[in-house]
Amino acid sequence: MLLSMTGFGESRRQTETLALQVELRTVNNRYLKLNVRGPEPYPLWEAEIEKVIRRFIKRGTVLVNLRAERQYRPSDFRLNTVALRSYLDQLEQLCRERNAPTQAVHLFPQVLALPGVTAESLTSEATWEHDWPLLEQVLVEALQRLQQMRQDEGTAMAQELLNLQATISVQLDGIRRLAPLVQQTYRQRLFDRVRQAVQDVGVGVEPEHLIREVAVFAERSDISEEITRLDSHLQQFAQTIHQENDLPGRKLEFITQEMLRETNTIGSKAGDVAISRHVVEIKATLEKIRELIQNIE
Repeated sequence: MLLSMTGFGESRRQTETLALQVELRTVNNRYLKLNVRGPEPYPLWEAEIEKVIRRFIKRGTVLVNLRAERQYRPSDFRLNTVALRSYLDQLEQLCRERNAPTQAVHLFPQVLALPGVTAESLTSEATWEHDWPLLEQVLVEALQRLQQMRQDEGTAMAQELLNLQATISVQLDGIRRLAPLVQQTYRQRLFDRVRQAVQDVGVGVEPEHLIREVAVFAERSDISEEITRLDSHLQQFAQTIHQENDLPGRKLEFITQEMLRETNTIGSKAGDVAISRHVVEIKATLEKIRELIQNIE
């Protein structure tokens, strides 16, 4: 099964104390790269987030956007009354010493801003214990939706790749039909040139010399092996699309490179205009394939 490296997944959950939303976006990359954005302390949990993501994604750039809104309760806001009384007592004592009349109620706004009067109700350990199970659940749901989108796009890409593979097969059949004619055409062209030379200068040519020249050309321009290898690559290409599950994108990329190598060899060895037309079409199709498989995991 082919998977696209481009996709989007989103999920959100809310409890009595916390509302979490996770958005995932993926783009192509040769390796797995993670980028986590969100309020503290969630970016600090990137290692744990990556472990969950690796269950679904093997390569590509994954952008994780976290949004959190804590649902506070009255018990979450508490004053440190010991610190508050201490500050007020000290201020009143200082005012009495300076003979400066004062009322404690007027000092409350300033006193409340002093260190230690208000305290956070949740520690970092409690945040991990309470937040991570919910975050993991929301992350998995977002990954499942992302995975479905990647599968749908991968299925469409697989069909397009098979269509392009069929196009190359048609062009290769044309080359296969033309290959035997290349030697015949060269032989006839050589005979015509020799015949013209004999007429122009009156010089004879031994038949064995012509046969030797044609044999040398036949060996140099033989593309039967390249045709066989290219046909084998095409079959392996289709088989990889249908059966490969372990990073098929990399394997398809390698097969495409090998197909391009054989195609270039066919074009340079054959030296035939008709075959060159088929070679051009194959190379253009391979370029379309190369662009597609860059986005396959």
